[in-house]
Amino acid sequence: MIIDQIRENFRQAQEVLDNFISHPQTWEKLEKAGEFMVQSLKSGNKIISCGNGGSLCDAMHFAEELTGRFQQDRTPLPAFAICDPSHITCVANDFGYDQIFSRTVEALGKPGDVLLAISSSGNSQNVVNAIDSAKYCGMKVVGLTGKTGGQMSALCDVEIYVPYNGYSDRIQEIHIQVIHSLVNYIELSMQKQLKVVK
Repeated sequence: MIIDQIRENFRQAQEVLDNFISHPQTWEKLEKAGEFMVQSLKSGNKIISCGNGGSLCDAMHFAEELTGRFQQDRTPLPAFAICDPSHITCVANDFGYDQIFSRTVEALGKPGDVLLAISSSGNSQNVVNAIDSAKYCGMKVVGLTGKTGGQMSALCDVEIYVPYNGYSDRIQEIHIQVIHSLVNYIELSMQKQLKVVK
C-alpha cells in the first residue's frame, strides 16, 4: 500500500536524523560554522548562499531568515541568495551553467564574507566553482553536503555532512534543520548587537 511507503519515508527520516545527531563532530561543525557567520556579520560583512533546485530554495530560505526574521523581531542582517533569474540565464547563456554562482561571488564577494554552499551530492560543479571563487576572494566557506561529501569536502572551511546515500530528500530535510540552527545560533550570539524591532 502507498501509505506503507509514506510511513517508511518517516522512518528513514528519523534514522537519518538520529545518525546525524549521534556524531560529536556534528555539534563541533555547527558551532564552527555559526562562529564564522557571527564574526562575519559582527564585522559588517555579509553571507552569500547558493545551491541548485531544492538546495537553492534552502539557500533562499536561509537568506530571508536573516534579512527578515526567524524567532526574534530585530534589525535585518546582510545576506542574499544567488537566485536572480536574469543573472542566471545571462551567465548560463554566455559563459555556461557552471559559472552562474561563481560570477556573482567574484563580483560581490569580499574578504570577511561567508559563502554558504549547498549541494546534497557535494559535486554540483557550479557550487564547487562558487567555492573556488569565494576562496580566491578571501571568504570563508560553509558547505552543506550529503552522500560522500563529494568534491566539496576538501574545499570547505567547515563541511556539515549528512551521511546518507539514498535520495536527496532525506538529506535536504536535515539541511533545512541545519539552516534553522545556524540562524538561531546567529540570533542568540548577536542579541546584544541587534535592536528589537516592534
